[in-house]
Amino acid sequence: MKTKKGIIATWASIFLNIALFAVKYWAGVVSNSVALLADAWHTLFDSVSSLAVLLGLKVSIIPADKKHPFGHGRAELIASLVVGILLAVVGFNFLSESVIKFRERAVFNYGPVAIWVTVASVVIKEIMARYSIIIGNKLNSNSLKADGWHHRSDAISSVVILAGIFIGGKLWWVDSVLGVFVSLMIFYTTYGIMKETISVLLGENIETDMRREIESIGHDINGNLFLDPHDFKIHHYGNHSELVFHIRLPGNYSLSKAHNIASEYEARVEEKYAIGVTIHVDAIDGLKTMNGNKAG
Repeated sequence: MKTKKGIIATWASIFLNIALFAVKYWAGVVSNSVALLADAWHTLFDSVSSLAVLLGLKVSIIPADKKHPFGHGRAELIASLVVGILLAVVGFNFLSESVIKFRERAVFNYGPVAIWVTVASVVIKEIMARYSIIIGNKLNSNSLKADGWHHRSDAISSVVILAGIFIGGKLWWVDSVLGVFVSLMIFYTTYGIMKETISVLLGENIETDMRREIESIGHDINGNLFLDPHDFKIHHYGNHSELVFHIRLPGNYSLSKAHNIASEYEARVEEKYAIGVTIHVDAIDGLKTMNGNKAG
């Protein structure tokens, strides 16, 4: 059901973006405005990125198999990378176009068409942004949230263009400067998307609060023996995460006892965080309890 909501949100985004592109492109041609044309293509590439998100969502729900034992959730991260790369290409193209227009002192003609199209774009894109971000948060979907912020960047760039329209008649270079601004907005959005996605793909450490909570969870599993959880590694697979860490137990414990302690610890952490947990046991002598006495 949750994934279905994400797919519906993505299809709605695709169709609305295509419609907005057509109207904004027409306004850009009529006005001979590089800023409006850049904004139009930015919107069209929203549809391309939304298709990447849709593909990522569909692939991510494919069950785990022998070749992919942790499922296909990282397909969403790949989709987010595609979104970022496409944005970077659009930004570079229109940055170049804006510089050329500035050098040539190209003539533009903002009129009522440009104003109303830009106002409509701001309203529609902000609604789309809020919807995608809300659904993305509910589904814990990086690609949907990235798509939402992509919509918001488009709305913000349209707001700036709208402001420029009202002063454009007095300054010949306004359209070129607005085109550069839209390009920089695209680059900024690209940076945010790529930074978060690449960080997850490279692997992240667990938060300090999570580490402390896991230590606390294990305090009473084996009396008051401190299990010393350490060497944490967490791997994210879309909606599913796997946590691996080590604990220390006395070397004279039986294999069965050590297994039971680790299994109970795993179950408690899994219940708390809804993630998969694997614990490796290090055998060591001379462990101390929480009050300082040696474990027997």
